[in-house]
Amino acid sequence: MVKAHTASQRRTFRTRNKIRRINIDRRGERETRPRLSVYRSGRQIYAQIIDDLQGITLAAASTLEVGMKEKLKNGATAQAAAEVGKLVAQRAKDAGVAKVVFDRGRYVYHGRIKALAEGAREGGLDF
Repeated sequence: MVKAHTASQRRTFRTRNKIRRINIDRRGERETRPRLSVYRSGRQIYAQIIDDLQGITLAAASTLEVGMKEKLKNGATAQAAAEVGKLVAQRAKDAGVAKVVFDRGRYVYHGRIKALAEGAREGGLDF
């Protein structure tokens, strides 16, 4: 008997396929755009820029870093997410990355996820 996937697993599969499709150009070759991956917990938010072709993280930022923790009262706000977006954009520019694919994962583009994306755009990332 085949065991059915849960709703969470199906959502994850759909998300991965969308990112894979976006990251392939019309000729079928892989683009060199890394992805800006976001993880949101109840108290913090994390962002990292990943090069899937090489399998490495190019830049990362979170609300748990020393400078961010002192500046922000709470890591679970839209303001904190915008600051993380600006910080990851600055680190990406230092690493030589200007264009990325936004990977919001299973999260709805609203609230903290939207604030992080807008902060990254303000910081100079193009997606």
